Amino acid sequence: MSEGKKMTSSRRHHLKSLMLQIAAGWLEQEKKDAIAAKEAYMADNCPAPDLSGDQNALMELCKKLHSAIDKIDEERYDTAAKVEKVDKEIQDLKLKVIELAGVKKPALKKVRMSADAMLKALLGSKHTVNMDLRANLKQVKKEVKEEPTEAVGDWRKNIEDKADRKKMFESS
Repeated sequence: MSEGKKMTSSRRHHLKSLMLQIAAGWLEQEKKDAIAAKEAYMADNCPAPDLSGDQNALMELCKKLHSAIDKIDEERYDTAAKVEKVDKEIQDLKLKVIELAGVKKPALKKVRMSADAMLKALLGSKHTVNMDLRANLKQVKKEVKEEPTEAVGDWRKNIEDKADRKKMFESS
């Protein structure tokens, strides 16, 4: 279409309806082709059963058909189970890809602001917060305990020494 000439809405509507009619005809033709292909395949691969014969021959034919149906059902079930397993694996792999990609975090910008200024900006000017945490810490001196390293002696002697101490405290 050129810039100067625009299509009228009635013309556009008419062309759209024509395109839809053509598409509907194509879909109908595809359906007919699929049915014809199916009938041709069945005629080639599945000849009509021979129903002439006695009852035993017909029963034998029925048994063969049942066994063939059972075999096909088993194969269909197996393939359905395989498809389900592969679908689950695909879903698990998709989840792993999402986990590996992760959430993109934006790059943090450098801010030249002290912790006090940040808290004042967050909490407002009413609140005065002192972030000098080191000033609030208590000074603790480390005491070194010296344990006597006496040789382990006679335990009776130690008990007698303790008894003497006890007497000292009781007497005072």
